[in-house]
Amino acid sequence: MLYHLYELNQAALSPARAAAEVGRLLFRNPLNPASHTPFGRGAAAALELFERSTRRYREPIWDIATTTVDGREVAVRERTIISKPFCKLVHFERDVSASRRRKDNKLLIVAPLAGHFPTLLRGTVRDMLPDHEVYITEWRDARQVPRSSGGFDLEDYVDYIVEFLRYFRGDVHVMAVCQPTVPVFAAVSLMEAANDPKVPHSMILMAGPIDARESPTAVNKFAVSRTVEWFRRNVITQVPWPLPGMMRNVYPGFLQLTGFMGMNFGRHISAHRDHFHHLIRGDGDSAEKHREFYDEFLAVMDLTEEYYLQTIENVFIEHKLPKGEMIHRNVKVDPGRIRRVALMTVEGEKDDVTGLGQTFAAHKLCKSLPESMRAHHEQPGAGHYGVFNGSRFRAEIAPKIKAFMASNRRRTSRLARAFSRNA
Repeated sequence: MLYHLYELNQAALSPARAAAEVGRLLFRNPLNPASHTPFGRGAAAALELFERSTRRYREPIWDIATTTVDGREVAVRERTIISKPFCKLVHFERDVSASRRRKDNKLLIVAPLAGHFPTLLRGTVRDMLPDHEVYITEWRDARQVPRSSGGFDLEDYVDYIVEFLRYFRGDVHVMAVCQPTVPVFAAVSLMEAANDPKVPHSMILMAGPIDARESPTAVNKFAVSRTVEWFRRNVITQVPWPLPGMMRNVYPGFLQLTGFMGMNFGRHISAHRDHFHHLIRGDGDSAEKHREFYDEFLAVMDLTEEYYLQTIENVFIEHKLPKGEMIHRNVKVDPGRIRRVALMTVEGEKDDVTGLGQTFAAHKLCKSLPESMRAHHEQPGAGHYGVFNGSRFRAEIAPKIKAFMASNRRRTSRLARAFSRNA
């Protein structure tokens, strides 16, 4: 019922949004004398804020047409490598020679499935493209997946990661950002336990809740203060007609967005107030930066009921992975079996979503991994998004990740060959 009320509200506001957009264009038209007055500029700014605050934001596009390789601009095209009901494996294919592709490290970025679209990592992809073959998981919005495609839970998520990793036959590095650190860690653990020769060279875990008991944030405290049944009763609803996923039980994106906004409500209010003043002053650059950020931030996707509730229970309430109690398809997930895959963890000093130590906990669980195959970086001054996006990532974090991957590609290749001989 909740989803139906949301859709009804969206439909009811449509005429007002259309009228606001017409009014905004009228007051911004330079042929209109009022557009040159404080009243006209204020009216245009207010109408834009209303329209943007009430619109439904669609899935953003990647908008990565080129990158720079060795000082030369080259074309980039998106190519789907594997297509699954709930995810696509996408390759950002650079227009470079085959020899250059073989030389550069392959990097699989596992995007979060936590409410925002994978394009939230657009900056991460752009920063890694100049000297890497970049692939990414492009998760699908659950409301767009028909019920006939079946369900999707945390175990399916891990299976997807294993399948994607095996596609590269061992010649890949995997980077998990935030939420997917747990399923990626589990997938690598299972592959190692099965003596799979197609394990990646290394895994980079960034700002993720490997052990949410460490430095618990407001998000963690909220989760442990509720039961799974509470979440089922209060935040799970059904996709309405006429969406393709009608009648599928989901955790809707608009509820997740409410939580995101509530965590820093004052900051968002200030940002919109500043945007209003930028529009009045004609500060186009600042206004455009605001639009770009919120076009991404306000675009959200639904998560399947089973995946969402299993994640809440396993990761945030029961802490099954760090306790050694996580089970996948009747097999225990044991990170202590990891011995060939180098591990790097990255955390932000001011991360208010994933507290300090939650990602570093992965090192404590990898009991069989040599110290020479480990690295940890704590980024001073970085919040959650700063760990994987922006100037600090580009200038300080990304170079360390690239160096780690470069050194461990050779090392793990030798280990893999030795392992194959002894297997």
